[in-house]
Amino acid sequence: MGELRITCDPEEVGFDRDRLRRIDAHFASYIDDGRLPGWLALVSRRGEIAHLSTYGARDVASGTPVETDTLFRIYSMSKPITSVAAMMLYEEGALELTDPISRFIPSFSDMRVYEKGMAVKPVTRPAAEPIRLWHLLTHTAGLVYGFQHVSVVDEIYRNAGFNRGMPRDLDLAEVVDRWAALPLLFEPGSQWNYSVATDVLGRVVEVVSGQSLDSFFAERIFGPLGMTDTGFSIDAGRADRMASLYTAGPDGRATLLDMGDAALHRPKALSGGGGLISSAADYHRFTQMLLRGGELDGVRLLSPRTVAYMTRNHLPGGADLEEFGRPVFAEVPYAGVGFGLGFAVVQDAAKHKALASEGEYNWGGAASTTFWVDPAEQVTVVFLTQLTPSNTHPIRTQLRQLVYQALVD
Repeated sequence: MGELRITCDPEEVGFDRDRLRRIDAHFASYIDDGRLPGWLALVSRRGEIAHLSTYGARDVASGTPVETDTLFRIYSMSKPITSVAAMMLYEEGALELTDPISRFIPSFSDMRVYEKGMAVKPVTRPAAEPIRLWHLLTHTAGLVYGFQHVSVVDEIYRNAGFNRGMPRDLDLAEVVDRWAALPLLFEPGSQWNYSVATDVLGRVVEVVSGQSLDSFFAERIFGPLGMTDTGFSIDAGRADRMASLYTAGPDGRATLLDMGDAALHRPKALSGGGGLISSAADYHRFTQMLLRGGELDGVRLLSPRTVAYMTRNHLPGGADLEEFGRPVFAEVPYAGVGFGLGFAVVQDAAKHKALASEGEYNWGGAASTTFWVDPAEQVTVVFLTQLTPSNTHPIRTQLRQLVYQALVD
């Protein structure tokens, strides 16, 4: 869709140019002292890109810089895309939010809930409530992530081979069936817990559409939106654009995680919860589609009412994640933030203790990437880097204060 570039004078859309430069100065320090390898920041308002900057390296050893077309592993920023896919099928009448997922994945017919005991011999009971589609979309299904190291059920997942990622010899249908054989952390709908729910949702998309998840994404979302660099793998011709992945070392400096040529190979199990690679240009187009109520450049994926419905808080009684969520590693602070159908939603900015607009929706990825859409201010932001884990540095809250302090109209 053309080269990614600034498309307006910042003052034309209410930003102070000098104040926007504070974003670059602040995050440059993360590179200069070795905390991050490199980053890209994009700030848009009213559909115009007011700020676009890069700093540091996409690969530290070779010194190749982050450029505007660099490719990043977006991990859990895949989740909103999978959620959009499910809601596209919802709009076609192919599923309902109240449908038990066993309608599409029979292995989820007789779920059990963990009560007590050790991971090697847990005591469980039959679930009183089936997992429904809305439970997957809101992370209230009772599923977990093995890497969280908080509950006994997390340990059960790890013992079953699910720590980070999926076993390479299984396809998505096989992975999901194995999760269905493991106990739930709680009754579906009774609490919020960050989990593999969106990966299960991806399998529902496959069953309902009759297509593999990558085919559905390509034909129904990426192709229509012109997201030409987004997918579960890349071809060899784009390998030199791929950013290397790093983790925080004992000294706080970014240390390489050697991923080999994994990005060049289509995974057997397609992770709708965390498997996509993308670019700033592509994810910016995705955020613009959301900001415009489901439409971009004449292509409509969702109705405005569906987008508005997805991006309101769906936690029971209007609760926030601090009240309703399990105290586990998650990709947003809990207080003042609810959860919609695929997105965290800011309810109370004062309680959240971060400069934001009520109604802003967002999510981030395991490699410290993040995005948000602010309908009130017509602002979208995309920040891409490659450092795990995502809670190593307070990038997301600092980015918010730096963006909003520059908005002066």
